[in-house]
Amino acid sequence: MVPTRSNVVYITLKTKRRKPAHIRGTIRPKVRRKVRRNKFSKMSFAQNKRRTLDRDAAQINRNFAPMPSWEETKDVDYKSLDIRYKSYKQEETNSQISSIRIYSQRAPPWFSSQDMNTMRFLADAKVLRMKEVSPGEAHSFLIFEGETNVQPANQQHTKRSVVCRGQCGVILSPVDNPEVFAFHLDRVLGLNRTLPAVSRKFHFLYDGQSCPVVSWDASLYPEGLAAGLTNVKLTWGEYQDSLRQKCWQKNISPKADSGCSTIHHYEWSKLALFDFLLQINNRLDQSCCGFRPRQEDVCVELGYHAKCRDADHIQLENIIYRSQNPRHLVFTYNKGFFDRNEDNLDFRLLEGIKEFPEQAVSVLRTRKLREKLLQSLFLDQTYWESQGGRQGIDKLIDVIERRAKVLLTYINAHGIQVISMNV
Repeated sequence: MVPTRSNVVYITLKTKRRKPAHIRGTIRPKVRRKVRRNKFSKMSFAQNKRRTLDRDAAQINRNFAPMPSWEETKDVDYKSLDIRYKSYKQEETNSQISSIRIYSQRAPPWFSSQDMNTMRFLADAKVLRMKEVSPGEAHSFLIFEGETNVQPANQQHTKRSVVCRGQCGVILSPVDNPEVFAFHLDRVLGLNRTLPAVSRKFHFLYDGQSCPVVSWDASLYPEGLAAGLTNVKLTWGEYQDSLRQKCWQKNISPKADSGCSTIHHYEWSKLALFDFLLQINNRLDQSCCGFRPRQEDVCVELGYHAKCRDADHIQLENIIYRSQNPRHLVFTYNKGFFDRNEDNLDFRLLEGIKEFPEQAVSVLRTRKLREKLLQSLFLDQTYWESQGGRQGIDKLIDVIERRAKVLLTYINAHGIQVISMNV
């Protein structure tokens, strides 16, 4: 066919364009061909890479072997501990993401601004130094001093600055994780008697497991660590007498020979409710007289359970208060037990109690306990994940809800008053 237009050019793929004469002598670049790799070569490359990573990981583990658990090492050289800790300092301080997570504009209303500041400090503060502390006859524990932007208050007692020169936290064992749950339960019920506690991981302690960290409060040791905590000395019989007398109620000072302690009458009601929901017996029932203990329980191993034959003379333990506030209790050592069935609850904790706080009981009656606890515990991401996420947290709340139903039934059956206790 003859083209109708002389300027039409027909291009085909088979024709090769010849190069101009002036570039024919240049070096032609080599054509890079794809190298086909068979399946075996890919596998060998992945295996070699994996061997390299495993070798590097083994070298890191040898250089930075985790410290043994605190329970296994009573005599620890904390200078060597500090050296191991410095290896992880850069890793911990570079993280800008806080484990205290708040996705709304404000924190839940049961937390004060001081609570939130303390929680963030305990969870995220850079550790400056650590030391072993032995308060009185109690077991020793680890305390860390953290870096904070808040200037510490003027130290009135020189003994306080020896323990903590700024803001500090007490590191407990991973088995004491119920301390964190107890703190959130205390705030949700409106009792506000526990010290702030969060869950945190230290790469140089407990093989990196999450462990509870509780705020250090020097006011609990007004006479120094050697004297121990400010503890109320009462036997079970004296405690029951004080409940009948309603000491310090309506701001009426008791008589000198009444046998009343410095603690306000309403404080015992708050303590009994809190301890019953968590089944904490190390305060009002250290000898386990109100339930069937197991052979591995401390009260059986140390022989405390045998003292139940003379229950009136059993000493109450861990009844703590601040020296500047002797009317109110401070709930410490709040390791609750979630493995006790409803047919083996310690009702001795409720003995002699005739009133309960209205605010706490209203939370139990309106069935808002689960919703509030989920909202509260979600703030502590480390604790949330250590308990298995939402599924694990729900199981813990299930236990508390069942005990709350038992407590409400007990209140109705015994005609216990529910009154406001704003003191």
